[in-house]
Amino acid sequence: MGTLIGQEDLYLFNEGRHFEAYGRLGAHIGKGNQTTFAVWAPNAEHVSVVHEANGWTPGADLLDSQASSGIWAGQLAGLKNGDRYKYWIEPRHAPGHDKADPFAFAAECPPASASLVTDLSYEWHDAEWLSERERRQGPNEPMSVYEVHLGSWRRRPDGSQYGYRELAPLLADHVEQHGFTHVELLPVMEHPYYGSWGYQTTGYFAPTARYGSPTDFMAFVDHLHQRGIGVILDWVPSHFATDEFSLGLFDGTHLYEHEDPRHRIHPDWGSYEFNYARHEIRSFLVSSAWFWCDRYHADGLRVDAVASMLYLDYSRKPGGFVANRYGGRENLDAADFLRVLNDSVHDRFPGVVTIAEESTAWPGVTVGTAEGGLGFSMKWDMGWMHDTLLYLAREPVHRRYHHDELTFRGVYAFSERFLLPLSHDEVVHGKGSLLGKMPGDEWQRRANLRLLYSMQAFQPGKSLLFMGGELATWLEWSHELELDWSLLDHAGHAGIARLVTDLNRCNRELEALHATDFDPEGFSWVVGDDTTNDVIAWLRRSPTADLLVVVNCTPVVRDGYQIGVPRAGSWAELLNSDATYYGGSGVGNLGRVESSTVAAHGFEQSVMLRLPPLGALLLSYEPAPA
Repeated sequence: MGTLIGQEDLYLFNEGRHFEAYGRLGAHIGKGNQTTFAVWAPNAEHVSVVHEANGWTPGADLLDSQASSGIWAGQLAGLKNGDRYKYWIEPRHAPGHDKADPFAFAAECPPASASLVTDLSYEWHDAEWLSERERRQGPNEPMSVYEVHLGSWRRRPDGSQYGYRELAPLLADHVEQHGFTHVELLPVMEHPYYGSWGYQTTGYFAPTARYGSPTDFMAFVDHLHQRGIGVILDWVPSHFATDEFSLGLFDGTHLYEHEDPRHRIHPDWGSYEFNYARHEIRSFLVSSAWFWCDRYHADGLRVDAVASMLYLDYSRKPGGFVANRYGGRENLDAADFLRVLNDSVHDRFPGVVTIAEESTAWPGVTVGTAEGGLGFSMKWDMGWMHDTLLYLAREPVHRRYHHDELTFRGVYAFSERFLLPLSHDEVVHGKGSLLGKMPGDEWQRRANLRLLYSMQAFQPGKSLLFMGGELATWLEWSHELELDWSLLDHAGHAGIARLVTDLNRCNRELEALHATDFDPEGFSWVVGDDTTNDVIAWLRRSPTADLLVVVNCTPVVRDGYQIGVPRAGSWAELLNSDATYYGGSGVGNLGRVESSTVAAHGFEQSVMLRLPPLGALLLSYEPAPA
């Protein structure tokens, strides 16, 4: 049959530099009722396509070896959009077996596992969003992310799951109502086990069929873009599912997974780990990242479990790993892969953000690769999340002894470009809901939660909240149940939803809360050592405004609290988390305070405040009228 794939494509794929391999490998419907198939299986003796029309007969439709690339390809007539197929692979020294297509654009709904011949034609209507994306997703722009698991966010009245097209307007309405700028989807890439939430992937180029077809998912993204909402996708290049039909032992050898048994199985999840030293794996994974940005117009990729990629000894016992060529524990191949990933995505798709879930102190995660960093746009601040939740879970009477859990972030806040997450990871596996973590009676729990959300919004950095956080759910998240939307019928929960809306509005409208998120000149402590009163305060600054944030971490009203300010005049109370509108007690400062010439906290003037219990205040300097 000859070579069906160009020599340059074969060369680039084998060199680890073919980042649009999805345009060559997989199944592609062509002219004249012909479908071209191509698959990488270098250790196979024969490869054939098995499908319904040939009775799933091994060897009936053989593919040809493409030079010495390890790729097999061929053309078949008569197959149409939606037809099922797999590859029958006959290894040189092992029994034959069938495998799903690693580059399949669609798959059967699990537990079925065949790949589907798929036409990805779709007419997009999001040109306006794409033309503005690079500006709107710049580091000085507001970003408030709503993290969503599509199958359990909202369901039909009969309990069945909505599809992509049905979810799109419902989710857009909710996100728009509460002022989020982006949604982040737990992995929509095909996965066999629903309970993995998508984090054990089998389809690196296929959206899950649980909610519809590929074009249905395109319509979902398109709708959100037309509503001005960005779409970030969780993406998992750190490990993959071990199901027999998938990537493991693909051609009878450890092709995608690491050959060394000490690095083959992830010790935490029992899944396979990719072999980043293999050039073709780099082509495969970077092509997957490009694919979602190219064909599905994704605005960002949140890369899962980066720490497990970067360290050879991650979750392994001493002696249970192979050191790198310098004798260290760093996975140099994985770090190189991530640099290539980030540089290539940013170059090919300007404005698309890459976000690392990285929980260690690996240096330069968000530093450019030319300066020796990994090149991510942002990194989750896991330290802030852990310390703040630990602090707020304590009874207020004990908090004064743990003040550093709130202030330590100031030491490293600008060492990376951070996103502050309150993610799904914090409300699963017996951890309880965010509201359930808070101490005290019902009122105090909600007040503490309002305090948490306010501190997140007013700290430097972008922010993320997992679905249900805005409802102040009592129960831990379950992927089998939709959120308890009835909570919004209760005043206390509705008040927290209103607070989330107003925090997001402040983040969008106040330049000082977003334009200097990654600039140390935009942040300074005012009060960081008042352990007696459990009060902290800081300034957020921009060229056009000064904002003062004051937080009282006790249930005691602090009357007459003197606090220094950098400018003389009137300071308006823009937001008070204790307002009755949010379910609070209504303790505040009647809308504004005037400064006096009493020096405090290093400033020549100060204001006298009434601090609400378990409350946060946001005040803005207002110059005197001319």
